[in-house]
Amino acid sequence: MKAKRAKKDSSVEELFQKYIKYLEVERGISAYTVRNYTTDIRGFLDFLTSNKVASLDKVDRSMMRRYLGWLQEQGIARNSISRKLSALRSFYRYLMRENLVTAEPLSSLSAPKLEQRLPTFLTTDEIVRLVEAPDTSTPNGMRDRAILELLYAAGLRLSEIVDLNVGDVDISTRQIRAWGKGSKERMVLMGRPAAEALRHYVKNGRNKLLGQKKTPALFLNRFGDRIARRRIEYIIKKYARQAGLDMRVYTHMLRHTFATHMLDGGADLRSLQELLGHARLATTQVYTHVSQNQIRRTYLAAHPRSSKKEGKR
Repeated sequence: MKAKRAKKDSSVEELFQKYIKYLEVERGISAYTVRNYTTDIRGFLDFLTSNKVASLDKVDRSMMRRYLGWLQEQGIARNSISRKLSALRSFYRYLMRENLVTAEPLSSLSAPKLEQRLPTFLTTDEIVRLVEAPDTSTPNGMRDRAILELLYAAGLRLSEIVDLNVGDVDISTRQIRAWGKGSKERMVLMGRPAAEALRHYVKNGRNKLLGQKKTPALFLNRFGDRIARRRIEYIIKKYARQAGLDMRVYTHMLRHTFATHMLDGGADLRSLQELLGHARLATTQVYTHVSQNQIRRTYLAAHPRSSKKEGKR
């Protein structure tokens, strides 16, 4: 039985736009992920154009290897290359399923081996200095304190914090309904300090930021609209400087800190996986290596016979 031929009346741009619409409408993927896929695939399409390849059906394994080599020549990190290839695999799977191309050129192409970088995290003292940095006598300060507390207490992703609505949070039971990757819903918890910071913000700060506007969004900007990702990223950097933290602190580091401190405190991997919203346990297991490294450093620093010392015996 002959395979159906791809439609010849669809340009590369039209196929690309169909895929993006599919991600947004049918898959319900977050705007952040769609933006990453758009950037990665657009870069590939630009590469095809520069090489005078006018059809996605003309892309073969040799062309994909040329693209991979070109990325490496540009000094793109291996993790970024792997992400780009993952986006392209998803794109071509869609095109094959919809009978828009007749071949998938990435099936036997291996991504570069990923760099094994362990997540960085803050110490307990550092996280306390960070979350206590905002001036909670102002609406913005109340909001910022609540955001910092929640990022650490619940291990939420940046997109999950931004997407939170007032109805997603139950301060009395200290539970939060978060919407993770692929619009998957999960329940997470927060401790008393986070709940108190959130209660203070909702009671005394949010209405002042809201003004005459109406929105279900929990965290607002100074115009009464849902706060933007970039603003939260700025908030993290601002208070890290204020707290005197001599390192680059970013939003996801608070999620890493949550996970690492949970394991150090005795949490099991399965529970942590649920709280983080990881689809695979292997994703969560990286934090065991972080904790083991921390234990090793503590041992080597504290035990009098942890290493060979010079001198008389």
